[in-house]
Amino acid sequence: MQTRRTFLSAASGLALSAARIKADKNFKGVIIGAQTYSLRDRDSDAAIKALNELGINTVEMWSGHAEPFKGRVDPKEVTDWRLKVPITHFTDLRKKFNDAGITIHAYNYSFRENFSDKEIARGFEFANALGAKVITASSNVTTAKKVDPWAKKAKIRVGMHNHSRIVKNEFATPEDFLEAMKGMSKYICVNLDIGHFVAANFEPVKFMEQYYDRIVTLHIKDRKKNQGDNMPFGQGDTPIKDVLTWLKANRQAIPANIEYEYKAPDTVAEIRKCVEYCRKIVA
Repeated sequence: MQTRRTFLSAASGLALSAARIKADKNFKGVIIGAQTYSLRDRDSDAAIKALNELGINTVEMWSGHAEPFKGRVDPKEVTDWRLKVPITHFTDLRKKFNDAGITIHAYNYSFRENFSDKEIARGFEFANALGAKVITASSNVTTAKKVDPWAKKAKIRVGMHNHSRIVKNEFATPEDFLEAMKGMSKYICVNLDIGHFVAANFEPVKFMEQYYDRIVTLHIKDRKKNQGDNMPFGQGDTPIKDVLTWLKANRQAIPANIEYEYKAPDTVAEIRKCVEYCRKIVA
């Protein structure tokens, strides 16, 4: 494992404040946004309406709100669409969100080992068209080497996203993140899902204290340890309070994106509970 000194030396020059997002004054400087996957039960227009109702003004856009695919689709069909879609599709989407007072600070585009260079490059074109400074990606660990040259060229950081299941070449452990970033540029970073991290029995605050320089986004959810279930905020084992308190105390401009995943009848009502839970912590 890299030492903190070596790791931060490689990260020199990374200035998260350069992409600082206007924080809601009600969150005391902490950036509370949403992963629009939370609103996966509706299209982008309905998602915008819900975000306005919730008072959320900054988002990480789920690819499902940009791409026209629902359910199981032939991967070749997805690739073909990505290579042919006019870039105006994304600039128009950006305008819709911006006109509603919502900033798209990150785009979720999950690079995988089978992506061609063209498909990788298109992801950065899409992010740029959306105005996103970050791409989040549920990728393979070894994919970082393929993605890094494109990230450097586009000057867009890629936050690798973790899940809880510990399997070879997927992100779950601290070592997976460090392996992916070893020898790479400052543009290969971390999208730390604190719920999944806890479900895999790791400590998010400890990781944040060591590697905050390379964390570009957080996913805020509550899960039980030992691969446990997603829970309403405050009912799982994830230290959401400690994470948000750390961000506030250290004045970190790392977007903390609510990602609603547990089951409930009313999506917007549940996300509102999540928002208020976070608001009370940082008040």
